[in-house]
Amino acid sequence: MESRALRVVIADDDRDSALTLMMLLREEGHDVQALHSGRRVMATVLDFDPDVLILDVAMPELSGWEVTRLVRTQRGNGRPLIIGVSGSYKQGADKLLSQMLGMDHYLLKPYDPAALTRLLQPPQPQAR
Repeated sequence: MESRALRVVIADDDRDSALTLMMLLREEGHDVQALHSGRRVMATVLDFDPDVLILDVAMPELSGWEVTRLVRTQRGNGRPLIIGVSGSYKQGADKLLSQMLGMDHYLLKPYDPAALTRLLQPPQPQAR
């Protein structure tokens, strides 16, 4: 079963990490924009209307947690799917905070790119 192309925004102040992930997701056929500042995410959410946000939690200006709170306040808990990533915030309380703010998933860096791309796949119907 082939999945549909998604509009994805990657926000990570680590430019190499954002570029690598952007290239991987584009290879899979997704329409991807990479940003390096939390402040730019909100305007991009309005203009680009992404299906998925991949947010580095420890970005300058606006953290991934702050961006999540703003997006969920404006758009509710449906779309976009929000995936938080962090190399700094690795405690159980950090994951709990991400859930409370509305992140759908929380990955620790370095994460397996295949694990991330699996999160972008639609759920498979259960066999009966």
